[in-house]
Amino acid sequence: MPRLTGGEIVIDRLVAEGVPYFVGIPGHGALGLMDAALKASDRIDIIQVRHEQSAVHLADGYYRVSGSPLACFTSIGPGALNTAIGLGTCFVESTSTMVISGAPHTYMRGRGVLQEIERKSPADLPSALEPLVKKAYRPSEHDELFEAMEDAFTQMLTGRPGPVFLSLPMDLQSDAGEVPNAETRVRDAFQSSPDDTAVRAAAELLMNANRTVIVAGGGVSLSGAEAALLKLAEQAGAAVVTTLQAKGCFPEDHALYGWLPGSKGTSIGNALTLAADVILAVGCRFTDQTASSYRADTTFNIPESKLIQIDVDEGEIGKNIPVDVGIIGDARQALEALSETLSDLGPRSSVKTDSYIEDIAALRTRWLDETAPLRESDADPTTVPRFYKELRDVLARDAIVVTSSGHAQACVLEFPFYEPRTNITAGGFSTMGFAYPASLGAKLAAPEREVVAVVGDGDFMMTMQEMATAYQYGINTVVVVLNNYGWYSIRDLQKAELGEDRAYATDFVAEGATLPPDFVMAARAFGLHAEGVSKPSDIGPAITRALESGRPSLVEVSVARDYPNSGSTVVGWWDVPIPDYLTDRRAEYEENRAKEVPPPNLRSAQKDS
Repeated sequence: MPRLTGGEIVIDRLVAEGVPYFVGIPGHGALGLMDAALKASDRIDIIQVRHEQSAVHLADGYYRVSGSPLACFTSIGPGALNTAIGLGTCFVESTSTMVISGAPHTYMRGRGVLQEIERKSPADLPSALEPLVKKAYRPSEHDELFEAMEDAFTQMLTGRPGPVFLSLPMDLQSDAGEVPNAETRVRDAFQSSPDDTAVRAAAELLMNANRTVIVAGGGVSLSGAEAALLKLAEQAGAAVVTTLQAKGCFPEDHALYGWLPGSKGTSIGNALTLAADVILAVGCRFTDQTASSYRADTTFNIPESKLIQIDVDEGEIGKNIPVDVGIIGDARQALEALSETLSDLGPRSSVKTDSYIEDIAALRTRWLDETAPLRESDADPTTVPRFYKELRDVLARDAIVVTSSGHAQACVLEFPFYEPRTNITAGGFSTMGFAYPASLGAKLAAPEREVVAVVGDGDFMMTMQEMATAYQYGINTVVVVLNNYGWYSIRDLQKAELGEDRAYATDFVAEGATLPPDFVMAARAFGLHAEGVSKPSDIGPAITRALESGRPSLVEVSVARDYPNSGSTVVGWWDVPIPDYLTDRRAEYEENRAKEVPPPNLRSAQKDS
């Protein structure tokens, strides 16, 4: 067997798994690892980011577009902790990334070496990150490291995807030991087939239904199930609604598309799910925003609607809403099995489907009419929905749009996506600072595609230093900064829920004047093409110039600050607790909260008592 240093073991495994980029910031705790990367610089490229959080977001964006994970590197201590927000995003959103950090020498553990956390346990930094990853590794020997690297890829790419973390002692990085040849051993992934009995029961429900709704979650794209979803929806005559994370997994100009349910949703989506006789949920967790905080008669009407739930994670089935049929398995395999079984049961009536499509079209027209005032507004500065209308008009059908949180994310639900893996958003963790570095990863995964990050000004300032990364490596994305000079999604939430006089600590204003920075000047200082606009008619031409510049680019768009024109059309209900001293609003809040349906396990406990 060859003698390899720990650094070489890591790099050889990354190369064997086809990882093209190693992303991060070097430090004294990773010198041995980085020297091994230098030896292999003809086989794997380094991307130097300007903050470790951005490394994970970049890798996350790459994974969501390509379906293949990247690896990130950091030094010991603060560098590793800086990855926490990125790892938390990956864990909640079920995306796969590997983070490898330096760690104290095995023979120095517990002595408080530079950047060690040791007061409760020697070299204890991984304990802070373990809740954020699918699995964490602390190898001390070469054979342990070899096995950990192999297992890490199995963890990332089988079952429910998720990130992993490996703590790599400094001495292990540089000491040599005998291990098998990493390049000849690759992962053998396996997905179990869905249960035939459950599939048959689900198919029979679909066959006999009149108003089926498929709720597609992020698991559809994670499993590459978009084609299977389209086939089953057309076969069953089912309307398709999506979570925010899943937008794009079903073509949004299709006659069966019903947009989004929930509080971060649409009136058409909620109307369809409320009236459904059968709901098929695929890779959907039924979070509070998808289910309007579980308030009865708002988004879902279960148990009156029969629920079929497909998920690769058994723990998600029936966790938030009781199911009639649960199918444990990969979304693509389960949808294909359902389609085959449904075919065996015979053809469905086309009359049912045609009538349902007419109902969907009427609901869609009503929703578009409801949202038209903000979407068609000629206000200067522009509304965010009007910005998205102008953006859609100039982008290619397969363009990738990346969002993080705030109004930039909330309003993207009105932006139609047509192709798989074109909507990249921090839908579950709503991570500020995600979109721009994630867009760099998306562009690395799909260099031939248009990639646009849409962020608020507060969001952008968390990771705007990555303009230096974009410039250094020629990653030609466009970042659009929707500038409202504040934390305006929170300001608008304060006004909507607490009262129009309750907005506080959300404006970037001093003595009545909005505050710097000037994002256009800042972007130019980083070497980017940059310009600013505010009129709706100027948005499309500015985006086109940025896309055609052949450089990383920024477009600053001044957007409406006057409430409620600053946001989007709101539907559903979201449980935002109201202080007791706001008497009238508190009473209304308590009335709504009383309509929330408890989770299935609590309902069972209440019945038993």
